[in-house]
Amino acid sequence: MTAQAPPEQKHCVSRKKDSRESSFDMFNRLRQAFEQRREARALQRRAIPDAIWQLTLRRFPFLRFRPDADLIALRRMCSLFLDSKEFHGVDGFELRNDIVVAVAAQACLPVLKLGLSPSYDSFVGIVMHANTVVAPREIVDAFGVVHTYEETLAGEAVGGGPVMLSWSDIYDVEGVGGPAYNVVIHEFAHVLDMRDGEADGVPMLPGLQAQQHWLAILEPEFERFCRLVDKGMETAIDPYGCVGPEEFFAVASEAFFVTPWALKEQQPAMYRLLASYYLQDPGEQVHRA
Repeated sequence: MTAQAPPEQKHCVSRKKDSRESSFDMFNRLRQAFEQRREARALQRRAIPDAIWQLTLRRFPFLRFRPDADLIALRRMCSLFLDSKEFHGVDGFELRNDIVVAVAAQACLPVLKLGLSPSYDSFVGIVMHANTVVAPREIVDAFGVVHTYEETLAGEAVGGGPVMLSWSDIYDVEGVGGPAYNVVIHEFAHVLDMRDGEADGVPMLPGLQAQQHWLAILEPEFERFCRLVDKGMETAIDPYGCVGPEEFFAVASEAFFVTPWALKEQQPAMYRLLASYYLQDPGEQVHRA
């Protein structure tokens, strides 16, 4: 009698694999359901009243002229932002609802397509002052001598720490003219820049090739910008950007969101670089007033 070969066991292996895959899928579904419930509760807790939302859009026209779909997504993200961050008023500064929503809307705009997480996971606190802050500073020169001085700040982002903002510099800037100015976008651009541990004008990018591409555009655009400032020419970007690449990235981000057409016309390569990072094209999407 001819011996029969034992039955193949591959179907058993496949069933075990399917079982593992089913468990993984089930875990993902449970996690997604949990996140959806968590977000639904946050959206309910931090629902933004229509009157305050409309006030925010009137105060900051560059928000008002975004497409309707962007505004819906932005309002939703603001509620989640407010639920995950802690605001602190200094020296009795009253944190009214319109103030925290104004900050949230401008802070969320840069990460509208990137997502709150992990973009803003590195900090929780937002410290609000009524006006600019005079901060003591010190530097050590090449000979080891310590020099102290005072610096007036409209805002400051500290790696892993809180973001400090001056309400007067957020609110009292309408119609000032000149280059784009937005202290909230500026400081939160620094937060994004420091995600990789350094404030160097290079935000966290997917790999070495992306970093090299970024620098190949950022560095000549920075040098070109500084030449324009040295010649006394009007620029779409605040001249403060000449301080260094880290400040150039922050003030260029201000122009990208507040006056995108001006930036696109004067420094199109920088505009395209920021559009590729933020995954937004406000120069095309935003409806002109």
